[in-house]
Amino acid sequence: MRLSWYGQNCIKIQTKAKRGGEETTLLLDPFDKKTGLRPPQGKMDIVTLSNIHLLKSAKKFQGKSFTIDSAGEYSLRGVNIEGIESFQDNKNGELKGRNTIFTVESEGIKVCHLGNIGHTLTEKEIENIGNVDILLMPVGNPDNLSLKQLKEIVGQLEPGMIIPMNYKIKGLKEKLNDCKEFCSEFGAKSSKGEAKLNVKEKDVKDMENNLVMLAVS
Repeated sequence: MRLSWYGQNCIKIQTKAKRGGEETTLLLDPFDKKTGLRPPQGKMDIVTLSNIHLLKSAKKFQGKSFTIDSAGEYSLRGVNIEGIESFQDNKNGELKGRNTIFTVESEGIKVCHLGNIGHTLTEKEIENIGNVDILLMPVGNPDNLSLKQLKEIVGQLEPGMIIPMNYKIKGLKEKLNDCKEFCSEFGAKSSKGEAKLNVKEKDVKDMENNLVMLAVS
């Protein structure tokens, strides 16, 4: 499995569900050029959207990709995906609306993408998410989640690997915090990372809260 980060909450996952099989490309939470960043390009097999504000950004993939924008269970091209309903605030969506957490399972690895979540997890959400190998976590918007809440979510899920996303980077117009405080909390000496991360099942099964940084692709 290969992961790439484009900035904000946008992650690309490339995976082969079966050895020697066809590669499947998933794009989670695409954005458009209004962000100040370079939007993802190329063919995507599956696109997931954590909230309705991303519909316009995903328009260019319509008709070419299978788009998932709601809760439910999906099995596509050998990849199992589950959307879990949550909210972008701690008022049951009254302020910012709904959010969908997505889990992606392939190659014996479960990835959890929290989207634009704005609260710590309920017992039901934790149960639905299950065991997590890789947690994709938005860390730069204190209006959604404080450092204390971020730490609580990590404690709730106990992932093998944590990959931070949605924080201040060069070129981004949205005002977000950098990830230095979060990185320091989890023992990272540098906020620099690799443009692409290749992960195998055996790499993550013995990890616990291991922070891994991605550089923007």
